[in-house]
Amino acid sequence: MAAKAAVRGLAWRVFSPFTPRAASSSRQCSSSQTTQQDNTLKRTKFRPPASSTCDWIGPPNPLSNLRPIVYHVSENESELEKRLRHLRQETEDWNHNFWTKQNITFRTEKYTFIISQLKAKGLSVRDEQGRQQSLNSEEMAVFYKDFLDKNRTLHANYNNEWYRRNFTITMLMARVALHNMWRTVTNKYNSKKNSSPTT
Repeated sequence: MAAKAAVRGLAWRVFSPFTPRAASSSRQCSSSQTTQQDNTLKRTKFRPPASSTCDWIGPPNPLSNLRPIVYHVSENESELEKRLRHLRQETEDWNHNFWTKQNITFRTEKYTFIISQLKAKGLSVRDEQGRQQSLNSEEMAVFYKDFLDKNRTLHANYNNEWYRRNFTITMLMARVALHNMWRTVTNKYNSKKNSSPTT
């Protein structure tokens, strides 16, 4: 029953700019094989069935707001494909960690700001009916601007690293796609060569 609920909570997808075959080998991730092979997934214990040939995407994480991906691992994964899968998983983990920390910091500082502004006005956190009091958009704009200003360098560094990682992933994906295309062409050529009658 729990497995069915977990399956309903995840969606699957196949990614391939070229063919389904390239997708099954270039976008690899984890079924039960991954747990034994690299143990890279830290945020979800769910593993799709071993027969699955697709990546699985879970619901958004409540802290980072990012959807975890369980990457499919094919049986005949090449070293280049493995390198791509590891880099993608490492990037996902890095991204998750960054946004978890950033969102916790944002929520904590936002709450502190609201409390301090309410106290400055002589108001309590809750009104007479017990509802939480809030600030208007102009008052909150002061906090948002201050938060962005304080984190400008952090966000710029994040963006630079994000672009660098995505460029590397894109280049690796292109190499994997070319490698798979070349392998398909040579396999077809060899099978034609071997099947043609000798004279």
